[in-house]
Amino acid sequence: MKVKRKIIKIDEELCDGCGQCVTSCAEGALQIIDGKAKVVSDNFCDGLGACIGECPTGALQIIEREADEFDVEAVEKHLHDKQKKAEVTEPASPCGCQSAGVQIFTCKDANKPSFIGEAGDSALSHWPIQIKLVPAKAPFLKGADLLVLADCVPVSFPTLHRDFLKGKAVMMGCPKFDDVQEYIDKFADVFKTAGIKSVTVVIMEVPCCSGLPMIVKKGMEKAGVKVPMEKVVISTRGKIIGSSPN
Repeated sequence: MKVKRKIIKIDEELCDGCGQCVTSCAEGALQIIDGKAKVVSDNFCDGLGACIGECPTGALQIIEREADEFDVEAVEKHLHDKQKKAEVTEPASPCGCQSAGVQIFTCKDANKPSFIGEAGDSALSHWPIQIKLVPAKAPFLKGADLLVLADCVPVSFPTLHRDFLKGKAVMMGCPKFDDVQEYIDKFADVFKTAGIKSVTVVIMEVPCCSGLPMIVKKGMEKAGVKVPMEKVVISTRGKIIGSSPN
């Protein structure tokens, strides 16, 4: 039933797709779609505006318009369905994507440094690495020091294997183009089951990366744990421009 009520409006010209509003919406009404925040369904939005304070660009505002009534039962089902989706991990199959199967590598020379223009051995110890594909119960996560990378970091930072990846389990993704709530749920499952010792989140200086540390922290909060976490910021020219506990 349509009623005139308060509801969130998003200015797509101002929205940079950082995803911070998504993490602050307890009802899961917001999602990043094609690089912009959007209301998934009017009946998921309570119109209270908890997401507004998290928006760094001022793209969100509360307006009054005709909209479906807020539906608590629909929200509960929506959140339940998202949780179930995040828990599903498809088994590897001989004819399927190789990323569906967990692999653990033995790095013979993982401690050997590599430099630009010089061949070096990979410090990667496992597969898959994408946040969406890594099972929360993957054996390589057990008691690991976790490295969380924004997708653009490996291309920009030339000595990633030497300076960050060595000795760590890695999960990599993009908070702008992927499902933020799905990421939060995945990290919550990881923190609940894996006994992670520490987390290093490495992001780019661009605004769309800024939501990744918050996503990881939201995952911790949902899991009810507190793990030491460091945020590292890389410039678009491949230099470390900031590092701080988070």
